[in-house]
Amino acid sequence: MRKGFTRKPKPDEPATPIKNYITPGGLQRLKDELRFLLTRERPAMTEVVAWAAGNGDRSENADYQYGKRRLRQIDSRIRFLTKRIEAAEVVDPEAPRASQARARVFFGATVRYANAAGEERVVSIVGTDEVDLNRNHISWVSPLGRALMKSEAGDTVVLQAPSGTENLTVLEVHYARIPVEPFREPPGAEASAERFRADDDRGGEQDSSL
Repeated sequence: MRKGFTRKPKPDEPATPIKNYITPGGLQRLKDELRFLLTRERPAMTEVVAWAAGNGDRSENADYQYGKRRLRQIDSRIRFLTKRIEAAEVVDPEAPRASQARARVFFGATVRYANAAGEERVVSIVGTDEVDLNRNHISWVSPLGRALMKSEAGDTVVLQAPSGTENLTVLEVHYARIPVEPFREPPGAEASAERFRADDDRGGEQDSSL
């Protein structure tokens, strides 16, 4: 342990990531969301737009305008996810590491530290697509992530945050699986398409009775 070591982030350290480091669980979540958008959400919304397009003046058709706007949002998200997945560099926290590397903070580390008041906190360092403050998962390029990087137990690091400068003491560093919240389909994702199909069927029944 380096009791007298204090690390300050260098002024020229990048504030944005060069590579899209991500854990296996984080990458799987991106892939699951992309698959959902491509195979479920986009086809359903395309059906809504096609249905709405046949209902009169498109410039005054609220269903059509909403559908087109939602399609643009979906396509934008698909492009974003595709680029993030293509640029992903997977780092498994459970992968074997040299003894020296296991003792220091790198991407995928879980760190226990204390502030000047002695208050302890445990954080896991993950990719920018995996940040989850409820689980204490922080980005490796966040102010805290950058401050902790390359430190080891016994080190004092300087956190330069918007609220001010704070000295933190690293108490423990270890590597283990970091549980990532899986992608879950949003409730009612395809409800609008089903509603329009039902409305269309009812309209057909009404027409046949005239």
